[in-house]
Amino acid sequence: MLNEIYRETKENMEKSIESLKRDYKTLRTGKVTTSVLDGVRIDYYGTMTDLNQVGSVLAADATTIVINPWEKNLLGPIEQAISAANIGVHPNNDGNLIKLFFPPMTVEQRKESAKGAKVMTDNAKIAIRNIRKHSNDEIKVLHKDKELTDDENKKALDEIQKITDSYVTKADETLKAKEQEILTV
Repeated sequence: MLNEIYRETKENMEKSIESLKRDYKTLRTGKVTTSVLDGVRIDYYGTMTDLNQVGSVLAADATTIVINPWEKNLLGPIEQAISAANIGVHPNNDGNLIKLFFPPMTVEQRKESAKGAKVMTDNAKIAIRNIRKHSNDEIKVLHKDKELTDDENKKALDEIQKITDSYVTKADETLKAKEQEILTV
């Protein structure tokens, strides 16, 4: 019973860390990645569709993304969707491809991006602490229903705290690595 609560707690906290890593991909670092376009959707024959489902999206080099739509009539809608997404660059349409030229990041932009990473990490830590609270509540119910002794209850709460501490540390380590990546020129 307690092992089930521990397992569930670890699974949910691991999901929070994975979600944090996915969120980090939306941040701009020194090298541009195609994930900055993950939220961009276009109207594809009446259906809102992810950009990468209507053409190839490639990072040509550290500052350029090239979008090659599978249908040339989509160039206009793709260009409009990218402009509306406000990702910090204007699309260049040459009639066959759309190119996005990202200027090198300034020190100020890098600091802002690092601040964004910190906010994302703080949100992940809040999620981890909420999971801890939920697990502790489950343990307290078991104790109240006399399914756990006082000693077992204390040990279980301590174990949940150890698990929580390890995942908060993981979140901090991921932030440290991400800040290093962002601030390295």
